[in-house]
This record gives sequence, C-alpha cells and structure tokens, in this order.
Amino acid sequence: MQTNDHMVLLKDIPRYKQWVKIELVNKGWSDDQKYKITDSRDKLLLLRLSDINEYQRKQEEYDMMTKASRLGIPMSMPLDFGICGEGTKVYTLLTWIEGVDAEDQLPTMSVEEQYQMGVKAGEILRKIHSLKPEKDVEPWTDTYNPKIDRVIKRYIGCSVKVDHDDMVLAYLAENRHLLEDRPITFQHGDYHIGNMLITPNDELSIIDFNRCSYGDPWEEYDRYSFTWDTSPAFANGQLHSYFNDQVPDEFFRLLALYNARNIIASIPWAIPFGEEDVNHMIKLAQKIIHSYQGFETYIPNWYQEPEKRK
Repeated sequence: MQTNDHMVLLKDIPRYKQWVKIELVNKGWSDDQKYKITDSRDKLLLLRLSDINEYQRKQEEYDMMTKASRLGIPMSMPLDFGICGEGTKVYTLLTWIEGVDAEDQLPTMSVEEQYQMGVKAGEILRKIHSLKPEKDVEPWTDTYNPKIDRVIKRYIGCSVKVDHDDMVLAYLAENRHLLEDRPITFQHGDYHIGNMLITPNDELSIIDFNRCSYGDPWEEYDRYSFTWDTSPAFANGQLHSYFNDQVPDEFFRLLALYNARNIIASIPWAIPFGEEDVNHMIKLAQKIIHSYQGFETYIPNWYQEPEKRK
C-alpha cells in the first residue's frame, strides 16, 4: 500500500501521527488487512482493518479479547478499536509479539521440548476456557447441529470428494447425541500451532483471536490436526496438561465428531482458493481418517497415555 493510501485509510486513527513505519503483513486466512506498525518510540503494534459492515462483529470480538486479556495469558493485547478510512473501515489495534511461528520452530526442538511447550499451551487454554458467557446462550445442539447440516449439504453438492467419506458421514450421523448438554465457555476459535508464536525467551504466545466466540470448550480442538500433524509430542503435552493427565473417554468421542465435520467442511471451503489448497485439505483429511483407522475407532493413533510425572 502506498503512502497516500495509508493516509486515506489510517489518518483518522488517533495514534496515526505517532507511527513512523507501516508494513503490510501477508499471512493467515483472515479477510482482515494486517499491518506491523512501528511508532515514534520504537514500539511495535499490530493493526487489523476490516470492512465497516463488520463493525458489530468486530466490536464484540474486541470486547471478548479485552476480557481474555485480563486472564494473564500471553497474547496480543487489545489497545484500541474504532472506525477509520473516512467511515469505510473498522480498526483494531493490538500489541505486537516478536517470535517465531510455532509450526516452524517446533520441528527444530527436541521431543521433550515440544512436549513441554504443549504443556504450556494446555495451561493457557484452560485459562481461556475459564471465561463463561455473561448472558444466556442457546443449547449447543441448537448451535452445532445446523453447522453439520450445512457442511454436509455443501459437501454433497461439490465436485471434489474424499476417499472413505461414507465412514466420515456415518460417524457424524451416529454420534450427534454427544453434543447434548455440553457446557459453553469462551473460545479462542482457532487454537492450533499456526496461531502460536515462540518468543526469544522460549515462551509461548497466542495470536489471532479474530474467530473468538462462545461454545463447547472441547470444540476448540476441532483444528487439532494442524497441531498433531506437525508435532505429536506438542499435541499430547497440550492434552495431558489441559486435562491434568486424565483425558476423559467422552472427549475423544467428541473430538472424532468435530474432526469428521471438519473433514466434510474443509473441501468445499478450499475450492475457491484453488487447486493447491484443495489438495492440501484432501491430504490432511486423509491423514485424519487414517488416524482413526477409517473411523473404526475414536482414539487417534497419535495419542499416547500420559506418563507418570512428579
């Protein structure tokens, strides 16, 4: 983006005159425009821009992030929110976290180091899920069953299919009852190593809360395939830590349900992005199906029982 474009979009943000460097960030799947900002005091910030028609959703997102930031978790802290671009954009300003993407850093670490980093992720996620909604929300079955219906309809109507999809659809049909009476908590909404950074001090930090919402806390693991596919040790460490070494059987049954839905959802979702993304999602779907032995079991093959730790 050129300087004049910056002026048009950003000049009505109160802190804009203090910014000395504005760099476009081309990462992630979000529709937001993201910028790395350096201000006059060499402080680094993250700026996210969204269309004005996203205002209400972004306001709710900012309010939820503010609540999460009070939990003492390592995350991009919300600083400011408002309208810019002469009324055409919504901005969210956050602290910038310096670090290396966890998905890139973890493979360079020892298995034990990966596991311990996963332990940290589990502890952070427990804190995130300690936030409860402040008003009544509809039962989880009423929220999630329509999601299943929609993705099945889209999948059946698309031209690309996954091998053994009959087993995936059968598991969905036979296990919807697991959604009944689920608790509702705050969710990060996209909690996997693709949204985690490892800082120069070897601390784990969480980024991209832009899909945060309220829902079943165990649904937070619905994108866990991105994590265990890169680091099974991290994935096991996170689960053991989150559940204090006592992972309930019901969790695995529900995780398989959420994974089954994601397999069906990922294919039509990827089609607009092109063949490369479609092939990537097909490959990942096949890995998930293989991890469940064609959904003949609900315990994934990457999972290991926790060792007795002092």
